[in-house]
Amino acid sequence: MNLGLIVAAGRGYRLGGPVPKQYLSLSHIPILARTATALLRHPGLQAVQVLIHPDDRDLYDAAVAGLDLPPPLLGGAKRQDSVRLGLEGVAGLNPDKVLIHDGVRPFVAAETITAVLDALDRVPAAIAAIPVTDTLKRGEGGRVTGTVDRTGLWRAQTPQGFRFRDILAAHRQVHAAPLPGPELTDDAMLAERVGMEVALVLGHEDNIKITTEPDLHRAEAMLRSRG
Repeated sequence: MNLGLIVAAGRGYRLGGPVPKQYLSLSHIPILARTATALLRHPGLQAVQVLIHPDDRDLYDAAVAGLDLPPPLLGGAKRQDSVRLGLEGVAGLNPDKVLIHDGVRPFVAAETITAVLDALDRVPAAIAAIPVTDTLKRGEGGRVTGTVDRTGLWRAQTPQGFRFRDILAAHRQVHAAPLPGPELTDDAMLAERVGMEVALVLGHEDNIKITTEPDLHRAEAMLRSRG
């Protein structure tokens, strides 16, 4: 079986107000509910599990009411901790593949999910990503200090897919003996750190991550354009 693991344990308040962003409404439907529905509808996923903050159970229950989801699992202090706890929590289901997806990316396309799942037949890990087309500048103190070569650069998105046993073993390895280097900000970075091959799958510009108020306005506009 293949499983979708939605990471929604963050405390993102950058949109303002007392409610974490994943529970805010997007055209009268909570963002998290839209994200979960996108994964639940995909025929390549046989189960979907959500990770939440321990304080958010009431918000979660209200947001996903009516959706065919199991009770949520509780996340940890950092995203890396949350994902590891989630993988451990679903290990008893013995999935073959797992897609790890941000709870605030409600517009993930079915084609993107399919592409990541299919790539896992060839490689142990694959992520959706977009090639960088903008000119990149390095700056300090409000001034440009250089231009960064964008050749070969991609903007990582989710879902990020893995063969389940491989990514669980990688998380256990890093948890048991943290590896030196910068903070691991996504699961592909963790996979890279332990030497796992990670493939790139072309994502979509609509697969935005809603983290700021302008992101929310853009998402509302996208929904209006779709009717």
